[in-house]
Amino acid sequence: MSILDRNHVKVSGQGARAMIFAHGYGCDQNMWRLVAPAFERDYRVVLFDYVGAGKSDLSAYRPARYGSLAGYAEDVLEICHELGLTDAIFVGHSVSSMIGAVALQRDPGLFSQLVMVGPSPWYINEGDYHGGFGRADIDGLLALLDANHLGWSATMAPVIMGNPDRPELAEELANSFCRTDPEIARHFARVTFLSDCRAQLPGIRVPTLVIQCTEDAIAPRVVGEYVHRQIAGSSIAYIQSNGHCPHLSAPAETIAAIRAFL
Repeated sequence: MSILDRNHVKVSGQGARAMIFAHGYGCDQNMWRLVAPAFERDYRVVLFDYVGAGKSDLSAYRPARYGSLAGYAEDVLEICHELGLTDAIFVGHSVSSMIGAVALQRDPGLFSQLVMVGPSPWYINEGDYHGGFGRADIDGLLALLDANHLGWSATMAPVIMGNPDRPELAEELANSFCRTDPEIARHFARVTFLSDCRAQLPGIRVPTLVIQCTEDAIAPRVVGEYVHRQIAGSSIAYIQSNGHCPHLSAPAETIAAIRAFL
């Protein structure tokens, strides 16, 4: 199977430069449906599913390869190389923000701009660093996922999505979690919540935008501001919304923030 089939890659739009939209944990490319089309007039829009997500080829999943964010970054690099992309704009949600940083470290000339939506380089409080969770919180979250994948999905989706007045958003996210193979979900959760990417941030030398919701239970404002401080010359845009998925809950504001940055 080709790389493009493996990752269910879809290319649309026009323009000399490409915009690559990368989804977060437990999601797939469909989560960008309210944002990505807004850029098709001016850019070549690339959507994909990480191996193990969406309509990717599940038979290509290898626990050893995807035991760190580097394996997911390799997916991104292989897709970009297969499409012949250079000078691209990488838009990553949540853990994909850090996957983009790892990919950029491996191929510094590939991306000329980064957009990080709800980034967190390290979820665990440590010393003066506030990641939003104690180690016991993360261990409990992972233990619940191990014990009851469906229960974890139903419990965590409303917390992650926020916007309690719009329960259909949390329901969509929970359904997305439930569609993921439980073994893959458990493995990717550990990679997501136990990867410390703080050291990668000062090495980012391309213009970068951090999009931060004013209330985010997964990546609090203090975390987004930390990412902003660590990346020299970066910009930060605050979206007056709650939750961790502004591309679903506040797509117009997300589009406007990205447009202003570009």
